[in-house]
Amino acid sequence: MRTGEAAEERTLSPQSFRDPAGTLFEDGERILRRVNPAHAAGLEAFLATQTAARAIERGALVRSQRLGDHLYEHERIRFPSYPCEWPPEMLHAAGQLTLDLACSALEEGYGIKDATPYNVLFRGSRPVFVDVLSFEPRDPRDPTWLAYGQFTRTFLLPLLANRQTRMPLASIFAAQRDGLEPEAVYHTIGPLRRLLPPYLNLVSIPTWLSGRETDFTYRPKLAASASQARFILHRILRGCARQLRSLEPARRVSKWSGYLPAERAAAVSYTPAQFAQKEQIVRDCLAIARPGEVLDAGANQGHFSFLAAEAGASVVAVDSDETCAGAIWREASRRSLNVLPLVVDLARPTPAMGWRNRECASFLARARHGFDLVMMLAVLHHILVTERIPLEELFALAEELTRGYLLIEFVGSDDPCFKRIVRGRGALYSHLTRERFEAAASERFDRVRSARIDGMERWIYLYRRRRAIS
Repeated sequence: MRTGEAAEERTLSPQSFRDPAGTLFEDGERILRRVNPAHAAGLEAFLATQTAARAIERGALVRSQRLGDHLYEHERIRFPSYPCEWPPEMLHAAGQLTLDLACSALEEGYGIKDATPYNVLFRGSRPVFVDVLSFEPRDPRDPTWLAYGQFTRTFLLPLLANRQTRMPLASIFAAQRDGLEPEAVYHTIGPLRRLLPPYLNLVSIPTWLSGRETDFTYRPKLAASASQARFILHRILRGCARQLRSLEPARRVSKWSGYLPAERAAAVSYTPAQFAQKEQIVRDCLAIARPGEVLDAGANQGHFSFLAAEAGASVVAVDSDETCAGAIWREASRRSLNVLPLVVDLARPTPAMGWRNRECASFLARARHGFDLVMMLAVLHHILVTERIPLEELFALAEELTRGYLLIEFVGSDDPCFKRIVRGRGALYSHLTRERFEAAASERFDRVRSARIDGMERWIYLYRRRRAIS
């Protein structure tokens, strides 16, 4: 059987069905792309450009290898994520990468035909442009960037709404795949703000113009020369870059963002010695498990995610707090650590979305048996009390996520933090004893080690999945 024919029997990846230029296939861990013959020459020529070579070298563009006629293999990005799971810092970084590549490609006669965050994945904290078919040869005299409106809807307006109104990106992208229309933002702001930048150009003028009865049928209008067209396009891209810079996410404070290691004494009555002891217990457990891939559930601002990354693991750090996830991204980027922060609430994880619920896989589908170690530190009592999830269900979820180890912290009912959470309803949770916890764990896991933090009602357990998955 020829290579091209074999590709047809592989599993179609639903993420690409909208693109007439090519189709993705999954073959086990391999990512293959069948390219429409009409677009194959253009793709091959783009991959030979300096723009592609430099971007691939620095890890900003997915590596692609031609296997046969119109068939390519792409490197697999370990854990795919979607804009509805990103903190604004990651959406901003994805937008910056898109503009950087667009500017560089322009110098070599190529344009980006669509500018959407769905073209970007993250390798740890670093954005990677993965849709190589977005690059196409452009008419040298065409001064139009047709993707400008899409860039505005999917990058600029969501960042603006998030910055000014705290509208979560999850609310935007879960409801609207193609981001926000100017009219949607216009009706959330007052009359004075509509006249001020950046609202005037991004929101108000487009909204006012949309109400006019005008024929908006696109008719290409060529510039007088190739240099003039390139000059106009450079101005458009530079304008987008200025707007993007003005919308750079600011550092914020949230309910949980102050829950930093240095501030733990105030938050949960840790002394410096107690926190150092907890750190050492986690380090010892990491040395035992030696995980290659780690899920840090309830990562807060990523202190223990960073410990795992420093030990050599690739880490996915999830927290329901967008501000905390943003803080993780900033620190992981600064320190070049292999940590991917996502805004995910384990009690309400990202569902399957898109056409027929097949375009974007659910978080649990992507995470199932995907990690050598799952860490649940200082999160158990929140799930049991705040979300009222039964203990047995929590261990069932942990078994579903890990293929090896579980590192989990038990917080007793006499712990000050536990008492604050139950708010006087302690009698309802009197059954959540350490003995009950250990009995529930033993149904699915074998204990490897456990340790109590001196002077606290907190124990840390390292468990091994009873039915290990290779």
